[in-house]
Amino acid sequence: MSIAKIAVIGSGIVGKTLAAGFADLGYEVMIGTRDPSKLAALAASSRGTLRVGTVAEAAAFGDLAVLAVKGTAAEEAVLLAGPERLRGKTVLDATNPIADSPPEEGVLRFFTTLDASLMERLQRLAPEARFVKAFSCVGSGLMVRPDLPGGPPTMFICGDDGGAKAEARTILERFGWESEDMGPAAAARAIEPLCILWCLPGFRNDDWAHAFKMLRP
Repeated sequence: MSIAKIAVIGSGIVGKTLAAGFADLGYEVMIGTRDPSKLAALAASSRGTLRVGTVAEAAAFGDLAVLAVKGTAAEEAVLLAGPERLRGKTVLDATNPIADSPPEEGVLRFFTTLDASLMERLQRLAPEARFVKAFSCVGSGLMVRPDLPGGPPTMFICGDDGGAKAEARTILERFGWESEDMGPAAAARAIEPLCILWCLPGFRNDDWAHAFKMLRP
């Protein structure tokens, strides 16, 4: 299926950043949010490149969806989108299971364990959607066309559907990233904690301008 329409579920900084990135690449984009009226000014200023709707409207609109909400709100967002509206669609999951409690010595707290990831929970809620972990191990400031020494950084992805991961790799390349496929959805148990490591330099030294890269001989 040719992907022309993108649903971005989430209206925070990550959602807005990714929505703008997709729009700049020529995709039709709708941001799904609980209260579309709050983003009326953003939609108007975009001159038609960004639409705004409810979470359900966005899920129905997109050929591909991006889930970009707080981890604590991710399961509810999938239910608001409606598993039936996500059926057969690739869903790029940018969420992390960050708990509401504050970090300890700069180390984020998770509400999951290393034996189960948030993405696996989401996949169970919408079993016919094709979830791919992506955009979860870097901050919003570098998600779109990161300009760092050493060439494109690496985005670690995983998911159970090979076709969905191929779509994710194509999108990541257009966004200026290399991608590294870590395997099935269970690999999200390893990828999601990368956000803990990514955030440590930020909390400790106010250093947020960095990304990971896989190197081989």
